[in-house]
Amino acid sequence: MELRVVGAGLGRTGTMSLKVALEKLLDAPCYHMAEVFRHPEHVSDWHSAALGRMPDWHAVLDGYAAAVDWPASAFWPELSEAFPDALILHSVRDPEAWWRSATETIFSDIDGTVSSEWRAMIEDLFSARFSGNITNREACIAAFESHNAHVRATAPPARLLEWHASQGWEPICSALGLPVPEEPFPRVNTREEWAARRSAQRTAADPGS
Repeated sequence: MELRVVGAGLGRTGTMSLKVALEKLLDAPCYHMAEVFRHPEHVSDWHSAALGRMPDWHAVLDGYAAAVDWPASAFWPELSEAFPDALILHSVRDPEAWWRSATETIFSDIDGTVSSEWRAMIEDLFSARFSGNITNREACIAAFESHNAHVRATAPPARLLEWHASQGWEPICSALGLPVPEEPFPRVNTREEWAARRSAQRTAADPGS
């Protein structure tokens, strides 16, 4: 299976909602950071990529029709070259809203939820392709805006779709030549859902608390 969509948007730009939506549209799995947790054997591949040693992308993403979110979005140029017919889907968000969402979810939770191998991978990935200081608002917003500017400046215009979650199904379906589903566009993994899930996970891990 070849990727039909390469996601260039960074985490917390609606990428989990995109995963759900693309899996419905393409009737096939969509790669997302959640898949790295399900497939810990992939951590070494992404770590190698963060260190400049690109893996066999067709092998890593075998069985997936799309890839969004970190870590895949950090390597959107390489993925778009490996899959030259894929749509480059660039999910965007207001930088301030993105920062609030990221710092209240993924950035605040890295140390307490992952293995040392995973943490080394994501730290090297951020240092190489985002920002090595995820606690610094100015540095992260600058990295976010720089990433977006790079996508706009370098992605082939004929392949690029810049998309905001408020736009829903229509632009994606139009770009892929697919009918628009009758159901509302999914909206999942909000900050509230994240907090509730983490609270449940902590309770399960420590039932006596």
